[in-house]
Amino acid sequence: MITVGVLALQGGVVEHLSLLQKAAASLSSSPDTTIGAGAKAPQFDFIQVRTNDQLAQCDALVIPGGESTTMSIVAQRLGLLDPLREFVKVQNKPVWGTCAGLVMLAEEASAVKKGGQELIGGLDVKVLRNRYGTQIQSFVADLTLPFLGEAEGPFRGVFIRAPVVEDIIKPAKKIGSDATETTTATTTAPVEVLGVYHKPTGSGQEDDDIVAVRQRNVFGTSFHPELTEDIRIHMWWLKQVVAAARHGDVVNA
Repeated sequence: MITVGVLALQGGVVEHLSLLQKAAASLSSSPDTTIGAGAKAPQFDFIQVRTNDQLAQCDALVIPGGESTTMSIVAQRLGLLDPLREFVKVQNKPVWGTCAGLVMLAEEASAVKKGGQELIGGLDVKVLRNRYGTQIQSFVADLTLPFLGEAEGPFRGVFIRAPVVEDIIKPAKKIGSDATETTTATTTAPVEVLGVYHKPTGSGQEDDDIVAVRQRNVFGTSFHPELTEDIRIHMWWLKQVVAAARHGDVVNA
């Protein structure tokens, strides 16, 4: 049994739970070879997470879309911020953040409210909050996401006050215990860009926006897959969760 939690402080909790359950049912009915040839279909338990005890039960976690500042404040008041950082950065358990969840999982964020906000971190990226403006400027766009398989067709990305990755932070350097030792790079895995939003021709904006990234156990999307009926990303992520539970690692995109 693999326990997957959805952080239930604010935002699209019910929507994620619904698609996770549908994705799990699909995996059970048609097991994929990427989760282990001859392996039994995985069994999942999906729970809402509001306490440290509930978080401790989880093998993986989804941080939903919503309002990242509110999530951060509530998590801090409940004493969840440090346990969440432990879950992500020390225990290295699979975590997926959508929209506000991506902001929470970034190491840095810009356009934050006055006074800043606490972040969980885990992704060596800097995100720009509310990249596309206010709620009324929300939109839906077809995204080409190669990690889902080229034959699957575009994914309809729902963008609501969405952040984007504006910078990938270079891994820090570390120095060995011997002062004469040459400085070497850390073993931190690189940030993988898994999806971009190609702006419409004539929009006046030239660069494409990074809207999906992964770094080792941490996955983030700017858009809201949970607000569609398309379970492909949820299925793909659950396969990562199964791989981590069985082998202590994630499968390749």
